[in-house]
Amino acid sequence: MGHVSIVLATYNGAAYLEEQLDSILKNTYKDWTVEICDDGSTDGTLEIVASYQKQYPGKFQLYKNEVNRGVTVNFLEGAKRAKGEYIMFCDQDDVWMENKIETTLAGMQAKEKEFGKDTPIVVFTDAQLVDATLQSMDATFFSYNGLHTQKTDLAHLLMENKVIGCTTMFNRALQQKLVRFPLHARYHDWWIALIGAAFGKVCYLDEITILYRQHGNNVEGAKGFWEYVWDRMKDLKAQKKALIANERQAREFYEIYIKELSDKEQEIVQNFANIRNINWFRRVQKLFCYGFWKSGKIRNIGVLLTI
Repeated sequence: MGHVSIVLATYNGAAYLEEQLDSILKNTYKDWTVEICDDGSTDGTLEIVASYQKQYPGKFQLYKNEVNRGVTVNFLEGAKRAKGEYIMFCDQDDVWMENKIETTLAGMQAKEKEFGKDTPIVVFTDAQLVDATLQSMDATFFSYNGLHTQKTDLAHLLMENKVIGCTTMFNRALQQKLVRFPLHARYHDWWIALIGAAFGKVCYLDEITILYRQHGNNVEGAKGFWEYVWDRMKDLKAQKKALIANERQAREFYEIYIKELSDKEQEIVQNFANIRNINWFRRVQKLFCYGFWKSGKIRNIGVLLTI
């Protein structure tokens, strides 16, 4: 069915890493390699990796960064280097369902059959929220935060990311679009989603494939809808800053892919990237014209207040 490269970014992840690696080993689909990209761990992470390499020869590969690159670049470098026909992102502190690879791959290959293997495709799923001890929090990622998983066109994804990196799979056609590492990508999964939306398809599978651990050291944990709203309303400056970061990301995306984007996609990305160069009334006009919206009315009121 195709070899899967699992890109696992590590940084001082010894507390949970063994549970994650064991869950991958238990997966029903066996044609995979874990490509571990370590970003300068100083705890027991590297010793754990060495132990698994010894126990399971050829299944776990280790790449050590000479300097700390940060999570986004670490993941994207690993994705570009991966040799599998399909690539999955993996966080160091989650636990995979036993059918995660098999389920996601089946969804991916169904989309390839529909759109063609030469089409860049991203597939992502839902995740069960759990606490640090893997006890269920009675919510999934998307039921908790209220993101609209079906709105994965380029315009919506420029404004708001919906793709959970640790549930993601993408194909070789998309990997080949990783021509240059961005300086202003907000997150690795967001950048991959933008590539998929601009050149191919971003597809949601309504399946739970991981236990998504929430703990104090998460780089980017789940945030409930009303928690998100409260954070934004009490600090509109922060929301405005986030929108500016989105625009900066879009501007770099345009600069990197200008020669490959269709006229329509060029227009969409350029208008989003330069939206702050026009007055407020014209900005709002652009929101409605192109569909630069977030999920739900409350979030979009915030957009109107801060655009």
